[in-house]
Amino acid sequence: QVQLVESGGGLVQAGGSLRLSCAASGSIFSINAMGWSRQAPGKQRELVASITNIGSTNYTDSVKGRFAISRDNAKNTVYLQMNLLKPEDTAVYYCNADITTRIIKIRLNYWGQGTQVTVSS
Repeated sequence: QVQLVESGGGLVQAGGSLRLSCAASGSIFSINAMGWSRQAPGKQRELVASITNIGSTNYTDSVKGRFAISRDNAKNTVYLQMNLLKPEDTAVYYCNADITTRIIKIRLNYWGQGTQVTVSS
């Protein structure tokens, strides 16, 4: 069993910052790519940022220069530092991880439960 638990969401004024964390736990053999997606009301979920197991990153255009994804492999944790937040960043943010399980070497994509980020104008 594998779990991803997110934390760090909340309410912030435009121009402010938040840092999201997502810790993976359970029967983990290895973690490949990790990422953050978001879903605003009435919109489809979109991939915001991703990071490979060797640290290569990708961002959607709307957050480039404002958001930074990082990971701590020793802690099985991925972070999303969000700066210069805008009201349009308001959404539920979900982390995901491409994980190979320990006992049975199955590689699956796991998702966290989501954390709300609200940016007021």
